[in-house]
Amino acid sequence: MPDEMQKGLEGVPVAESALSSIDGAAGRLVYRGYDIAELAREASYEEVLYLLWYGELPTREELAAFETRLTEERAVNPGVYDALRELADAGERPMAALRTAVSMLSANDPAEPAPGDTEALLEQGRRITAKVPTVLAAYDRIRRGEEPVEPDPELGYAANFLYMLTGETPDGVSAETFDQALILHADHGLNASTFTAIVIASTLADAYSAVTGGVAALSGALHGGANQDVMEVLLEIRESEKGPIEFVDDALEAEDWRVPGWGHRVYDVKDPRAEILEARLGELAAASGDDTWERYTSEIEEYLVTEQGLLEHNIAPNVDFYSGSVYHHLGIPVDMYTPIFAMSRTGGWVGHIVEYVADNRLIRPRAEYVGDESAEFVPLGER
Repeated sequence: MPDEMQKGLEGVPVAESALSSIDGAAGRLVYRGYDIAELAREASYEEVLYLLWYGELPTREELAAFETRLTEERAVNPGVYDALRELADAGERPMAALRTAVSMLSANDPAEPAPGDTEALLEQGRRITAKVPTVLAAYDRIRRGEEPVEPDPELGYAANFLYMLTGETPDGVSAETFDQALILHADHGLNASTFTAIVIASTLADAYSAVTGGVAALSGALHGGANQDVMEVLLEIRESEKGPIEFVDDALEAEDWRVPGWGHRVYDVKDPRAEILEARLGELAAASGDDTWERYTSEIEEYLVTEQGLLEHNIAPNVDFYSGSVYHHLGIPVDMYTPIFAMSRTGGWVGHIVEYVADNRLIRPRAEYVGDESAEFVPLGER
């Protein structure tokens, strides 16, 4: 037993990984050595998936073959739609619906790999990654009383999701912006959901079990929901009679309120992903002629930096502070923001579980027992 317990495993290395690296002090994120800004600018989400899963960027021929395989796996079994209809009728939350659907997908997987078969594990992961957008778009349409839209094989991963969600082919700016958002959320070290997926995979469970666990962990309020929280605050500001600075100032004074989208367990400075989405938000605002969310976020950020001095306490905007506004411009419902996070992060989960199982050791930590050491048993009749 170690001399000092690290609650939450903070700062405790538990695995080696070559997928992503975070420099929290410098505000830098890289995937397999490539800076996130360069990947967001130059690559597609499919290229990033290939990079995370196979360790290198694909050639044009390799990418075409990879995209074809993903496209061929997008369709889901009609039984999944039936289950989604039942969940929608019950008013289930989208993240919970996704959790249930991912678990269901294993019923129609053609393979039954041997435990520890990393190649088969990756194939399962590829099928899950291909189908998650179909599941999410279908669920949102079903709960709105509309029929699911079948995948369009002519569209890329990001554009196809927007098409299935809205029924309309997205314009180039929207597709490119959403593709960038998926890239930015694809991986981020050993966060709670990724660690959960790895723990499950370390038992030699299949990819469906591991990804279902990742979705469940991401659904928690302390992990994946801040982008929704940010957008709900911005919408509340718009409906109030206050400006963004007055609203935030009053909230900070009136209660123990933490500004959503600010602060990160790893970054001491502004999240590099936030920098990229901030620029995209400006472009979307200019294209739409509506700069409401851009103005609100920029005013809030300037106020919290200059007047509240949050940067002096290593509290800076994270990716969620801007992603919600970007998704709102794309017409995505607010409660779908975290499911979209899961859609993107599925690629990272798959990469990590395959990497870990290739040199597997069952993850089995210990707890420091603090209970009674000498309780005296009393027979049932005498209690």
